[in-house]
Amino acid sequence: MTLTLLQLEQAFRRSWSADTTCLDAAHLAQWRPDDPARGQCGPTALVIQDLLGGDLLMADVTGGGEEDEVHYWNRFASGLEIDLTREQFQPHRMIAAPRVVVRPAGGPRAYAEEYRLLRSRVLSALADPRIQ
Repeated sequence: MTLTLLQLEQAFRRSWSADTTCLDAAHLAQWRPDDPARGQCGPTALVIQDLLGGDLLMADVTGGGEEDEVHYWNRFASGLEIDLTREQFQPHRMIAAPRVVVRPAGGPRAYAEEYRLLRSRVLSALADPRIQ
């Protein structure tokens, strides 16, 4: 199956919810339906890597007097980067230069359930004929 970036984005947006985030219990209240990308970067980047390959990127996010965090997205051999969750950060947040991280053998150690749930939902959404 050949996917367009629009189809991929639609499938993820249909699939994101509070139970697919990588937010810990203390921060889960930060996830809202009007900010669906919040906390979705890790599981999303892993599922994109499952579907398209490429490198998994990670960078520190700082600034604005807010708690520091990390952000994940994907880069491909062509140099193209896909970051479907960048919108979760306000303009005052600074994303540092990324580093390539190696995916653990056997899948993610943290938030494995969230990753599996998101993967299942995205695959189902991609099979839906309404995604064109």
